[in-house]
Amino acid sequence: MTTNPPRREQPSTYMVHDRSNEEELTRLQIQDRMVTTGMGGVLPEQPNPGAFKRVLDIGCGTGGWLIETAKNYPSTSRLIGVDISKRMIDYAREQAEEQQVSDRVEFHVMDALLMLEFPTAYFDLVNQRFGLSYLRTWDWPKFLQECQRVCRRDGIIRVTESDTFLEPGSPAQTRLFEMTLDAFYRAGHFFLREKNGVTSQLAHLLHQHGIQDVQTRAYALAYQAGTPEGQRFYEDIKLAYRTIIPFFRKWTTMPDDYKEIYQQMLSEMQQPGFEATWRLLTAWGQAPGYENNRRSYDTPR
Repeated sequence: MTTNPPRREQPSTYMVHDRSNEEELTRLQIQDRMVTTGMGGVLPEQPNPGAFKRVLDIGCGTGGWLIETAKNYPSTSRLIGVDISKRMIDYAREQAEEQQVSDRVEFHVMDALLMLEFPTAYFDLVNQRFGLSYLRTWDWPKFLQECQRVCRRDGIIRVTESDTFLEPGSPAQTRLFEMTLDAFYRAGHFFLREKNGVTSQLAHLLHQHGIQDVQTRAYALAYQAGTPEGQRFYEDIKLAYRTIIPFFRKWTTMPDDYKEIYQQMLSEMQQPGFEATWRLLTAWGQAPGYENNRRSYDTPR
């Protein structure tokens, strides 16, 4: 009896190179809850989120956003999350079972940079948060084309991205954010070498690549030392600047005193009176109908 060989994993452009990294899994859990709470829910800008029957979440990570969507909107009949990491998908499936939504929620290992393996015009809502962690500037056109292909005509395509810097930011934090900006820009993830190197371009990207009636909503998530939100933010940053070290080594100059800067940043974040603001932007619009808009993709630019 012959067996099919296991599917070969494609190289990842994600900022954390180790797909089975347990610290990154923990960080994404923390960040997912933190961001959803800070934004006021899973779909705070949508006037009738319960109307979405089929929902796709791209780069779903540990599955928190999709599971929360299922719990908030029982009328949504099918929710699918995809991620390139098998470890993340396995965990997300466990969470869906534990939270008793696995009858409507499913997760699949899939590389969104290749294609979204779903029928044309299948979803009512296509969602992505923090794609800048793996999308390079040249990946966006094909990615948005695929989003439109799998989204029904007049369905919603929704993208949330963030700035790199915090405001005002501590001295050590600022040094690490400068490194982050340099690495992401050199690696091709930012359009501009600015803290808003993706968010400043987001609405234009969606409009340029065929998405209609594009709207935006900005968020300023505030964190203070000594609060539950501040502690979650601290844990997110603490883990992020450990898991991203290989990415830094590849794309920027690592200072010899990185560990000292890192520890100083953590100390500064726990000082009484520490405050920081993290700015996010959600952009969304309507899919025009893939067949009607296909000519614009096929035309050489």
